[in-house]
Amino acid sequence: MRTLALFALAGGLMLGASAAHADETKFLQSFRGDFAGKGIVKVTTQSPTVNVSCTFKSNATSTSLSLDGNCRGLVVVTRAISADLKVSGARYSGVYNGSRTGPASLSGSRSGSAINLGIGWAKDVNGDRKARMTVEKRGENGIRLTVTDTDPKTGKNVVTSRIDLTRT
Repeated sequence: MRTLALFALAGGLMLGASAAHADETKFLQSFRGDFAGKGIVKVTTQSPTVNVSCTFKSNATSTSLSLDGNCRGLVVVTRAISADLKVSGARYSGVYNGSRTGPASLSGSRSGSAINLGIGWAKDVNGDRKARMTVEKRGENGIRLTVTDTDPKTGKNVVTSRIDLTRT
């Protein structure tokens, strides 16, 4: 009887893992496509806000998501931006490129329609090497990318970038 109960429990756990994986696959693949949009960027928590226009190409598999794009601000400044994420179970990890400090590490998990990630900058930004990034699916055709950081002077969280993209 005990063996049967353990077998049933193991089967239930495997079924739950398969359902979670299938759910993540569908979620990740909903990001596929070409996107364009606008947003704001601040180099530091104290710097002025710059309006940007961006284009991104997004690709996804059952275990990964990549966002590759360019954002242009002040008419003449263009920066390549990318995020490459892998998912293992409920955990996401990867690399963000586009910061003036170099590649940054990403790690976190999904909550509903958003992937919430901790950023580990390559060098100090706003007094430390930590910030937060959210990659949020908005409806069928939208993505919002948000980075928040702590202002070293006030201790308050500041949005240092927010880009709203729509599938083109």
